[in-house]
Amino acid sequence: MDQTERPQTLDYNTSREKLAMPEYGRNVLKMVEQLKAIPDKAKRTEQAYAVVKVMELLNPGVHALDNFEHKLWDHLYMIAGFDLDVDSPYPCPVAEEFATDPVPIPMKGTHIKAFHYGRNIEGIIRLLSEQPDGEVKTEMIRSLAIYMRQQYLIWNKDSVADETIFADIEKLSDYRIKVPEGLSLSKISGDANFSRPGLGINVGQPGQRNRQYKNYKRSFKKK
Repeated sequence: MDQTERPQTLDYNTSREKLAMPEYGRNVLKMVEQLKAIPDKAKRTEQAYAVVKVMELLNPGVHALDNFEHKLWDHLYMIAGFDLDVDSPYPCPVAEEFATDPVPIPMKGTHIKAFHYGRNIEGIIRLLSEQPDGEVKTEMIRSLAIYMRQQYLIWNKDSVADETIFADIEKLSDYRIKVPEGLSLSKISGDANFSRPGLGINVGQPGQRNRQYKNYKRSFKKK
């Protein structure tokens, strides 16, 4: 090899300028840089329309957006660094609008007292505590306790006494619910299978929890 010939170095994307719109790739960025260098505005505008068409082909998902053509021109301006002098059908967007911090998603700030039961169970207990005492409320407590026992056994394979579930109900209600004396739960079948969510067993999965919660809420509204 000729000693005067220098070895080639690889040009990695990690060492290049960060793309403003990565979904269009670096080739589109090069096209935008070239059209910005065109001195004639009419020619520059013509090239801009061509680049927008290429962007549409590269990102077909943009068609799902309302007024997608406007979105494409906004993306073109963003790739150009909001510095593009062409006769566009849409005005150049304001760069500051894209530099603002995202609006934080409000999160439920209440602490879950018992994770193995979940937040929905606490919501059911809160609704149940507002119901008047009587036979209907007793049956609701029994049904809730049976469901809570299932959730308990999903995360703890050991057996659990009825009294433990009743104590949890009273504690989670801040003792606004008093489990009637003599209340007992049905016996668990010997072939019952309690599995954790995500293992292919419906018992205890989030979808069933939400349906159970909605069913309880509907039963309260009927009273």
